[in-house]
Amino acid sequence: MTEIERILRVLHTEWSNGWGGQEIRIHGEMLALREHGVSVALACRPEARLGQRAAESGIPVYHFPFRGNADLVTLWRLQRLIRRERFDIVNTHSGKDTWVGGLAAKLAGSAFIRTRHLSNPIRPSRLNFINELADFVMTTGESVRQAMIRDNRIDPARIASVPTGIDATRFDPSRVDRCAARSALGLEDDAFAIGMVAVLRSFKRHDLLLQAFAGLTERHPELRLLLAGEGPMRETIERQIQALELSDRVRLLGHVEKPEQVLAALDLFVLSSDSKEGVPQSVMQALLMGLPVVATDAGSTSDLYQGDNMLLVPAGDPHALREGMRRVIEDAALRQRLRAKARDSAITSCTTEVMVARILEIYEWVLGADRPGAAFSSRS
Repeated sequence: MTEIERILRVLHTEWSNGWGGQEIRIHGEMLALREHGVSVALACRPEARLGQRAAESGIPVYHFPFRGNADLVTLWRLQRLIRRERFDIVNTHSGKDTWVGGLAAKLAGSAFIRTRHLSNPIRPSRLNFINELADFVMTTGESVRQAMIRDNRIDPARIASVPTGIDATRFDPSRVDRCAARSALGLEDDAFAIGMVAVLRSFKRHDLLLQAFAGLTERHPELRLLLAGEGPMRETIERQIQALELSDRVRLLGHVEKPEQVLAALDLFVLSSDSKEGVPQSVMQALLMGLPVVATDAGSTSDLYQGDNMLLVPAGDPHALREGMRRVIEDAALRQRLRAKARDSAITSCTTEVMVARILEIYEWVLGADRPGAAFSSRS
């Protein structure tokens, strides 16, 4: 390295204490960038599960309360940290930490990147200016990007869709024993296994999936439904399963550390969300595992649709969802066609390598080669 070259230092901030798609994306992104020589760190609340996972992975973690958008104490302490540790970029993720982290980055003279993970609308008020203040905005889907350009006055040159990258080696059907995976889940040899991997939150619409599934079981007694994930809707889902008399056909698996094992056991993957999706990680994982997929057209899910690699049905419509599932269940040739296209369609756009390349390009653009002290090594 020359005298002015040094390792790029990036601080991520996250207000959320949960562990779902957004937090998994942040963790995976930090690990992937670290593999490419970027020095990464995390600022989060003390109870955050993301912080625990990051620390276990050897990522430096700093704790702040992030009490709200106007948490001046956290803002002051955070900008002092940014200056002291010489972070070049602050990448924020949720609303509260975006206000505090973004302003702290500006005060400290660092670049401010905002990642928007969800597809629900952001309040368009001129007072909600923090996203406009960002040097760059990353979204996890194209529909989110277009909405922020249209509704939140973001310069199209300063916003890009960067879908979450999935490890194509980990999610590879040739590396997982399907028979062993099915046996571990107690699936009968003749069972047709349908599954969804998602946090048990209302917008994932497990209720619609259960309605659609219930409408198919009389004609297809071989059907089984596996729901992987944990969350606040668990008791509601359990009550619906009982009310629909599906207890012997539906299993709640809870949080799973190795979703590829569940996916390997399935014959069909379904996503039933009606909102808030970026480009859903679970659908990308299912495609990489070579599974037939029926997904609702929520958020930026359609970014993954290439016409013949999955079925895309209207969001919020249990009848359309049921019909899509029925087609795949009853048409073996359709299943084969979807399987044949699934993995190849995801390899070109959904891998960790694609995500990292896009992010490094954004870092280079934001910092600029002519910015004083902005010549960095992307390798240690």
